[in-house]
Amino acid sequence: MDSDDDITRANRAKRGSPFLNTDQAAAYLKLSSRLLKRLRRDGKGPVFRRHSRYVQYHIDDLDAWSDERSARELGQ
Repeated sequence: MDSDDDITRANRAKRGSPFLNTDQAAAYLKLSSRLLKRLRRDGKGPVFRRHSRYVQYHIDDLDAWSDERSARELGQ
């Protein structure tokens, strides 16, 4: 799946469901899926939820995580 398709799906999901899968969340944050999975594994990524066996990210949590990172980087 190419990243343009993920971005399109992420934007469409934002208008509908606020939940994104890992690939969509990575596209939304402009990160690779691999990096987002590593951040999740290390406990350094955005808040996520497990809906059954599926990992889901809420757009508000992605925005909050991104804002927090920007604020920390500016303060350093």
